[in-house]
Amino acid sequence: MKKNFITAILMTIATTFLLGLVYPLLITGLAQAHARYKADGQLITKNGVVIGSRLIAQPFTGAGYFHPRPSAAGPNGYAADNSSGSNLGPTNEKLMNRVKADVAALRAENPNQPVPIDLVTTSGSGLDPHITPAGAGFQIPRIAKARGMDEKTLAALVAEHTEQRQYGIFGEPRVNVLELNLALDEKYPAKK
Repeated sequence: MKKNFITAILMTIATTFLLGLVYPLLITGLAQAHARYKADGQLITKNGVVIGSRLIAQPFTGAGYFHPRPSAAGPNGYAADNSSGSNLGPTNEKLMNRVKADVAALRAENPNQPVPIDLVTTSGSGLDPHITPAGAGFQIPRIAKARGMDEKTLAALVAEHTEQRQYGIFGEPRVNVLELNLALDEKYPAKK
């Protein structure tokens, strides 16, 4: 029995060292050597300062910016350390009231257009950085008015930043809100 106990302790120490220290360091080193941008979370920098990640949504509320999907991650939404959906079922009154209020606000903004579903529903993680091309297109009149620019020019920018299905079959066409807003600021700065 003593021999088995010692063997068990030594195996625990060995596997903890190999699988808890050596393996993670090896994989991290390989990832940093071969795909540093992806391994670091696809961070986006501007003037040497990290302003966000291509993988995580962040709130944009100004009239001159594209808005992401609503978020239930954290108490105020978009909390990367509290990624989760709302866990409210489709018949939950609180969820239905929030969606109705969001739909009403969006209809007031663009009364003659159907509201895309992704602009009023959260993603499973609450941090999806993408919206549909329809969701981006719905916001064009508001942004064009706020920035004093032509809607066709803005639509061309959305089309330029629309990512197609991966390998032509996986997923749906999508627009990364952070990258689109950065391009918008770069090419068509807001008028003061």
